Amino acid sequence: MYNMDQYDGENDYMQQEDDWDRDLLLDPAWEKQQRKTFTAWCNSHLRKAGTQIENIEEDFRDGLKLMLLLEVISGERLAKPERGKMRVHKISNVNKALDFIASKGVKLVSIGAEEIVDGNAKMTLGMIWTIILRFAIQDISVEETSAKEGLLLWCQRKTAPYKNVNIQNFHISWKDGLGFCALIHRHRPELIDYGKLRKDDPMTNLNTAFDVAEKYLDIPKMLDAEDIISTLRPDEKAVMTYVSCYYHAFSGKQKAETAANRICKVLAVNQENEQLMEDYEKLASDLLEWIRRTIPWLENRLPENTMQAMQQKLEDFRDYRRLHKPPKVQEKCQLEINFNTLQTKLRLSNRPAFMPSEGKMVSDINNAWGSLEGAEKGYEEWLLNEIRRLERLDHLAEKFRQKAAIHEAWTEGKEEMLQKRDYETASLSDIKALLKKHEAFESDLAAHQDRVEQIAAIAQELNELDYYDSPSVNARCQRICDQWDALGALTQKRSEALQRTEKLLETIDQLYLEFAKRAAPFNNWMEGAMEDLQDTFIVHTIEEIQGLSTAHEQFKATLPEADKERLAILGIHNEIAKIVQTYHVNMAGTNPYTTINPQEINAKWDKVRQLVPQRDQALIEEHARQQNNERLRRQFANQANVIGPWIQNKMEEIGRISIEMHGTLEDQLTHLRQYEKSIVNYKPKIDQLEGDHQLIQEALIFDNKHTNYTMEHIRVGWEQLLTTIARTINEIENQILTRDAKGISQEQLNEFRASFNHFDRDHSGTLGAEEFKACLISLGFDIANDAQGENEFSRIMSIVDPNRMGIVTFQAFIDFMSRETADTDTADQVMASFKVLAGDKNYILADELRRELPPDQADYCIARMAPYCGPDAVPGALDYMSFSTALYGESDL
Repeated sequence: MYNMDQYDGENDYMQQEDDWDRDLLLDPAWEKQQRKTFTAWCNSHLRKAGTQIENIEEDFRDGLKLMLLLEVISGERLAKPERGKMRVHKISNVNKALDFIASKGVKLVSIGAEEIVDGNAKMTLGMIWTIILRFAIQDISVEETSAKEGLLLWCQRKTAPYKNVNIQNFHISWKDGLGFCALIHRHRPELIDYGKLRKDDPMTNLNTAFDVAEKYLDIPKMLDAEDIISTLRPDEKAVMTYVSCYYHAFSGKQKAETAANRICKVLAVNQENEQLMEDYEKLASDLLEWIRRTIPWLENRLPENTMQAMQQKLEDFRDYRRLHKPPKVQEKCQLEINFNTLQTKLRLSNRPAFMPSEGKMVSDINNAWGSLEGAEKGYEEWLLNEIRRLERLDHLAEKFRQKAAIHEAWTEGKEEMLQKRDYETASLSDIKALLKKHEAFESDLAAHQDRVEQIAAIAQELNELDYYDSPSVNARCQRICDQWDALGALTQKRSEALQRTEKLLETIDQLYLEFAKRAAPFNNWMEGAMEDLQDTFIVHTIEEIQGLSTAHEQFKATLPEADKERLAILGIHNEIAKIVQTYHVNMAGTNPYTTINPQEINAKWDKVRQLVPQRDQALIEEHARQQNNERLRRQFANQANVIGPWIQNKMEEIGRISIEMHGTLEDQLTHLRQYEKSIVNYKPKIDQLEGDHQLIQEALIFDNKHTNYTMEHIRVGWEQLLTTIARTINEIENQILTRDAKGISQEQLNEFRASFNHFDRDHSGTLGAEEFKACLISLGFDIANDAQGENEFSRIMSIVDPNRMGIVTFQAFIDFMSRETADTDTADQVMASFKVLAGDKNYILADELRRELPPDQADYCIARMAPYCGPDAVPGALDYMSFSTALYGESDL
């Protein structure tokens, strides 16, 4: 006999249920309900062993079916039963059953084997209730409540959405039958049309619930609708037993839903990560392809022959800098952000790090980008040098053509003149005249020597500068030089001939000679002056144009003296005319000593006077152009000297924000986004500076003494500023993502940041290996200075520095610390979830996946799961274990 006073603390709930009123148990209505309910409950388990009971107090008397019932519901083997028919054998079997119940922590109250063997209905029903409590109700737990309270709370939670159901107990709350129907409808709404049920028709409600539960949920009818309706207070234990069957029927479905949700979550993360990887690969491929196509264009140094063609190349380059490159800068920045976000998500979901295809690492893209910018810088310098070269060549070619044309005009007819043999039939006076004329020609010839040398020098310079029309220049220069040599030889030959006949000639007109001697240099001076006044010039600064203006003013100051010389020469000619008129000299034409006449001198003098104001106007216009260029230089410099320091200050401020710990991560993110907004709002000033720079380039201004900043400096600084703010914001967002996913508090983050900053003494944003080791020790990690400590530190470094760069970023540091302090999904958890869906089998079928998972994720699993090859394999079996380990990088997926 078991004593009802033997209780311990952990079974108080059993004491409450067992302290029933013995008189109430004798109530016929309650006893009838308990008999039917307990009999049906026992048969629902005994049928698994192929047997059942008809009379609850009679069929358990020999103890055999009682022991069998305990084996079925516990899954354990009891001691071997006695097969004899004697009373002692029956008592022994019942005692074995009672001992097994007691071994499960249940204290039986006043229930003895003899009473069961004697068919005591009250004790038999009490024993069965004790078994029901222990094996059907005790394990029910909802929000830290157990047994009866847990089962009642479960019923209240499940029926809460139904307004006409109010479950407060396990007796009268169930009389109208709506509670049972609500439980079924909540879990299997297709089985009951709940909207058609009425509270005033309890018979229909109860029979509907009992029939549906028996047919579709495998819950036997343990209660009669008539008994529940006719009884003022239905038996609590009978109702509680029946409701517990609902709990166990539906709790299995809840576990399957939980397992399916876990798998859906893991697969959704994996699918999202794979999409991010595909997006990265495509964006990286497109960017590298653009760089590959652009670099050969920038490395093309094939020069053009004209300024117009080179100007078009410069315009194409400006379009590249303004229109084509900026979007690619944004793509490169976005690529790095996407890569960092993907790696963070992989770390947070316990996945292996993403390794892009060969040649598509972020470092590969940075290297390709560096090559692009190197080619770009060299291309711009080459363009400007080519433009300067072509400008110089055009100037030299025009100057060559002018000087060559003047020289060719001067030499025209000179060879024919020198080859004349007129001295053979001339008179003495004619010979004297011819001799003097020849001397004047020699003087003129010597004066033109400088021009010939200048022409040769210009041709040589054009050859050295690789002028595209050099062959025609060289041919023309060679013709001039050959003609000049011929003139020299002819001059020498004629001079010798005249000197031989000079002794035969005695009379000469001194006035003609003097006119010729003075007119020739003056004429040469006027030709030189006209040449200088018509000479083109190119300058780049105000100082250079001022130098030309000064030289021009000095030239104009010599004009009065030149005019006196002109009048003096004309005076000689007038005196000749006077003598001729006075003495009636027969003049056979012009001055025999020179071809220059007063009309030519006056015409050239008038031409000089006409060219002087034209030269004045050209100098004034060039001076105005240089003043405008100076204004453009100052305009660009004023803006560049403000924008350059502004960009540098913003870079330093962003660096301080990323290192300092003012406020929460959200505060830092808000602060950085305000900085980003102010930086974006500054873009119009950059565009304005680009416009001023374009005006400078169009004006062919190549230097600016008012600033040390070039447009290239500003562009590079601006691009670095945009990239830095975007990277810093992404780092803070990843820290927030890490904090939220790992459950790290703000105080922990601040502690991690303070430790990191303390050992980041160079403020580089990274820690070296020794700095990182000291930081870990300061945070409480036990890293000894021995072989074991070095192995542990090497393991940690392989986590935070997988690429073996020798440095640890703050994001890698946070990921490591969060991994040390937080828990995440593991391959074992996912494997256990698949086992639930598979019904505890070592494999899973495609139909089971499609039934429990969404269609896209079910297809995802079916496509990637390997066939199961175990001894218990069936056709179509899939290996979910290898698939689960592959999700976390522990094997190949």
